[in-house]
Amino acid sequence: MAEEYKYDFFNVSFPDEYVAHVEINRPEKLNAFTEVMWLNLSTIFRRLSHSPNTRAILLSGAGDRAFTSGLDVQAASTGATLNTTGSDAARAANAIKRHVYEFQACISDIEKCEKPVIAVLHGVSFGLALDMALACDIRISTTQTKFSIKEVDIGLAADIGTLSRLPKAVGNSSWVKDVALTARIFGSEEALRVGLVSNVCEDKAEAVAEALKVASLIASKSPVATMGTKELLNYSRDHSVADGLAYTAIWNAAMIQTQDVKDAVMSGLQKRKPTFSKL
Repeated sequence: MAEEYKYDFFNVSFPDEYVAHVEINRPEKLNAFTEVMWLNLSTIFRRLSHSPNTRAILLSGAGDRAFTSGLDVQAASTGATLNTTGSDAARAANAIKRHVYEFQACISDIEKCEKPVIAVLHGVSFGLALDMALACDIRISTTQTKFSIKEVDIGLAADIGTLSRLPKAVGNSSWVKDVALTARIFGSEEALRVGLVSNVCEDKAEAVAEALKVASLIASKSPVATMGTKELLNYSRDHSVADGLAYTAIWNAAMIQTQDVKDAVMSGLQKRKPTFSKL
């Protein structure tokens, strides 16, 4: 099935039943992103979201040095979008706004993916690394991972998702402003302490193995149940408790009308592993 997912700068494999592994593949440049990469990332996650053969996804970077060092600043600086010489201020601003919206939408496709996504953060994980990781559902790092919200060091406020998602992910406004305003590098011990990651492994190999174990466990569950759990958690994060309860009631009014519930209950009573239909 991996042959169907041939995209520049990405490796897509299927290491276990119903589990996909998306690997950013530009290790010679610390997996730094050019425009074609975030467009391809979007396409991959939109395809996997609707794939009946996928129930959980790993996201990592090729090589040991970096998950990603972020945006390839040199490539971006020579791109047409940021070179608006000759345009008046309104037209230049509109071109940049369109570019940012498109970039944001591509990274948000990870969050919108119906399937739970586990990020394996290793080595250099700067800038865009956090934008992507915060769009994932579970984050695992290594003892050698180095994090930084790097954008203020290149003269701008982070604009692809970190400033919107990080405060909700960790619930500590003071710490968020500390790392966002200073661009300082911090490690996995600090990331674990504030809740940015849920697990720290010794090295990348161990982290990928741990992520695969978690993904395989998720993939063994009802795909209707895991899709609904992700949808309801993300919705409730962005709405009031009352809104979340109402949406949950409406969602389950439809989604519990499935053979999966019966199969899950009977398998528990019969002490056997359930088998669920593809979504």
